[in-house]
Amino acid sequence: MNLARHLGSRTAVSRGFSRLFAGPYQLHLRTDLAPHAAALAAALGELGAAGATGAGNRGGGFKLALPGAPELFVRRSRRGGAIRLLLDDLYFGLHPRPLRELMVAAEAARRGVPLAEPMGAAVRWVAPGLYRGFFITRAAAGMTLWEFLRTDDDAGVRVHVLERAREAIETMLRHGLYHPDLNLDNLFVTPHGESFAVIILDLDKARLRGRAIGGFARQRIAARLLRSARKLDPHGRLLDSAALSILNFA
Repeated sequence: MNLARHLGSRTAVSRGFSRLFAGPYQLHLRTDLAPHAAALAAALGELGAAGATGAGNRGGGFKLALPGAPELFVRRSRRGGAIRLLLDDLYFGLHPRPLRELMVAAEAARRGVPLAEPMGAAVRWVAPGLYRGFFITRAAAGMTLWEFLRTDDDAGVRVHVLERAREAIETMLRHGLYHPDLNLDNLFVTPHGESFAVIILDLDKARLRGRAIGGFARQRIAARLLRSARKLDPHGRLLDSAALSILNFA
């Protein structure tokens, strides 16, 4: 029996997405992207074979252009910490994290959370319970909030963008999305008309609830974001007390 088909048959598919198999890959793709499954699988194979380093703090992000498809951004799952030296991009489990992330992201987007638009997820099974994973969104112009703060030297613009970040976070919390790893690198600043908008990235550890996020859970998310800010800017050169107060939504 084909391992991917056997394991994939027990995995739920998000509404508006199709489950497909192309070569060694199990793909969950937005229905309009499904005709590009074979080309996408081939491109994912090239990324893995090349061992290339891309964007992001783990080097797992790549823009991908397929003929006739919207420009995509593929995030290859890679481990952090010391364990990366042993396993790097290998994960254990029968319910792959990218597929869970897709279900969360698709529902969060339907609720109105400002996200990088989810387009799909892919898994390559190496052995029973051992896989490599990929998460796929529509490519967005812009940069992370931390990159933006380091790039734009206009204090008024920085305050404006921090306020847009706070609005995005409040929308996320109001719609019941719990993001335990919110930091300055997964808040993404993108052009919006003549101004900017902020969208939320990397829902790998995020979970959806049936009510707004408040109380201790809200405080934990805020504390994580402020730790990120203080770690990246320990002397407050870009994020002074006034700027941090905008991000402190506890």
